[in-house]
Formats: sequence, C-alpha cells, structure tokens
Amino acid sequence: MSAAQDPGGPARLGISVRLGIVFDLDGTLIDSRADIANAVNHALAAQGGATLTPSEIAGYVGDGARLLMARAARLAPESPVVDALLSSFLAYYQAHPTDHTLLVPGAHEALAQLGHLPLALCTNKPRAVTDAVLANLRLPAKFRAVVAGGDLPRNKPDPLPLQHIAQMLSLNVSELVMVGDGAQDILCAKAAGARSVGVDGGMQARDRMLEAKPDVFLPTLADLPRVIEGWVNQS
Repeated sequence: MSAAQDPGGPARLGISVRLGIVFDLDGTLIDSRADIANAVNHALAAQGGATLTPSEIAGYVGDGARLLMARAARLAPESPVVDALLSSFLAYYQAHPTDHTLLVPGAHEALAQLGHLPLALCTNKPRAVTDAVLANLRLPAKFRAVVAGGDLPRNKPDPLPLQHIAQMLSLNVSELVMVGDGAQDILCAKAAGARSVGVDGGMQARDRMLEAKPDVFLPTLADLPRVIEGWVNQS
C-alpha cells in the first residue's frame, strides 16, 4: 500500500477529525540497535554464552525484554536461566540506555509537526529503560501518554495497550493511529480497532510487517505528517 491510498474504514466516513498518534519506540522513533545489542551480549557473556551480531539481535526485538533474551540464548521463555539473563540485561541497559541511540531520520521533524495533536508512546521496552531513553534524547514533542512493557498485564500485539492509551487521552480507540515498524504494532492496532501506519527501515523485518497489512505503508517517518493531515482534514 502507498501513503496516497485510502485505507478505508472509519477514516473514509469522515465522522471525526480528532486523532491521537501513538508511536512505537525501537526502530520507529529511535535506532537503538547498538545499545540493545551491547546489553544483550553483556548478559550472554556474563552467563558464559556466545555473543551475537547486532543484526541477529535486532531480529529478536519487539516482544519485550524477556522474549528477547530467551531468543538470544535459545531458551524457552520460562527457563530460570532467562531470569538471570534478564536481570543482567536490564541492569546494563539501564546504565547505558543511549550510548549510541539516535532518532531515526524524519523522527524529529514528524514529532515537531504533529506536536499539536495528542501524542502517545506504546512500546514493549521495559519501563525503566524507556524512561531513561526518553529523558536522554530530549524529544521535540511531549507524549501525553506512555505505556511501556510491564505496565499492563499484556503487551503488543494484544489490544490492551492501545485501549489503555485511548482512555488516557480521552479518545475512542478508533481515533488512534498506531505508527510502528513491526507486525506487533500493526496487529495491535487491528485488534483494537485503530488505524495503523507501517514505517520501513526499522528493526523489524519488512515482509513480516507488511504481512500484517498496515492501512498505510511509508518509506520514512518524514511522510507521516502528510498522511495524518489528510485524515484530520477529511470531511
């Protein structure tokens, strides 16, 4: 799908011009590959395991820290060894949240241009690390709601995080736009009844994200304000 394509659904009806924009974090707003890889490899090495390449680790990101470490160690998520790996990973990552992390191209401009709308963040990254990243990066827009991994009983792709954000913003879920680079983001939006925008170039595999069928697919976040403006101005 292209940005110019009408995604249909509630947007086509022109019932509401209120929109809340919900962003994923890793791979969507920030390039955090190196810092995540360093934290994962620190934890693996501390347990005597073999380290992995950043590109391999990036493929394991998206479903929360526990599943990330389980995948990296080739263990079942419920394995007690994952407890020690997770503890080591979180301690290192909280101490080094943004050594190499930067905003992705187009993120600064998109956030600045959309700052007049209710903005929110929905990530499966653990809360403590999320807070550290947000504090260090000095983003150009303030999020009115932030839901991080572990804040709720279920993470993306379950619809609960978006449902909770809708309540926090005093909006209907159908008035939210979920913007992300992964299938988890798109599936979460679909399950909740929200619009979805997939962005290329993130940490997630493009094919997997496209298989989830986002309403709109963009090559860069720089194109997002134009899409949102079109939805807001529909009548």
